[in-house]
Amino acid sequence: MSPLAAIAIVLATVTTMEFVAWASHKYVMHGFGWSWHRDHHEPHDKVLEKNDLYAVVGAAISISMFALGSPLVMGGKAWAPGTWIGLGVLVYGVIYTLIHDGLVHQRYFRWVPKRGYAKRLVQAHKLHHATLGKEGGVSFGFVVARDPAQLKRELRVQRERGIAVLRDAVND
Repeated sequence: MSPLAAIAIVLATVTTMEFVAWASHKYVMHGFGWSWHRDHHEPHDKVLEKNDLYAVVGAAISISMFALGSPLVMGGKAWAPGTWIGLGVLVYGVIYTLIHDGLVHQRYFRWVPKRGYAKRLVQAHKLHHATLGKEGGVSFGFVVARDPAQLKRELRVQRERGIAVLRDAVND
């Protein structure tokens, strides 16, 4: 496989992972997988959350793809794109960890952005955490952040329709 094709596969995988992450966050984490995700939405002083199990799932997907791409693991019948898809999943996981856990939730470092894309990401994710419980909500992506003003309007509509219960900070 050419280096250009490998790079294209990695970049396509990283991009695709944002859509996979959005869908799994909205429909799995805020659906049948809420029991793992709940503690991420509740105050606590633990270093680890049950929600961190989703990172283990992501790592298992990445490792599985690396295995599919390895002739040693696959008995000489490797699927070459597997390695590059595995690398793309890994790269997305690193980006997710730095942005979501590091920047937004400040688990690794303290920095509050004052402007630009980083501020927009933090605002969008804080609006995601504005709901109580798993119902309703906005901004399920991790790297792509929509306009916070639009997200606030959507939350107000959800509150008015009885879809979401909002924390007091957003109810004003």
